[in-house]
Amino acid sequence: MIDLGTETVLSLNQAAKAAPGRPHLATIWRWAQRGVKGVKLETIVVGGRRFTSSEAIERFIARTTAAANGEPAPIRTPRQRQRAIAAAEAALARDGI
Repeated sequence: MIDLGTETVLSLNQAAKAAPGRPHLATIWRWAQRGVKGVKLETIVVGGRRFTSSEAIERFIARTTAAANGEPAPIRTPRQRQRAIAAAEAALARDGI
């Protein structure tokens, strides 16, 4: 999940320019919609426009590489886990839970 507070948000056009190999914009869109080997690129929609993040691209590459090599999905680092916990706690606090 993309964390707006800690991740570098990119438009899909910017993501196409930032991703290794500079894939076409249509490729980035396909990764988000259909995925590769069961892995989809994480995106968010803001005002009708779709965005991703540099970190989401890194996670997508790591997961698709693992899937292509027949390996299990990579385990999150402790820092990634802590960020996910903090984001979940913030969401719960916003909802009054």
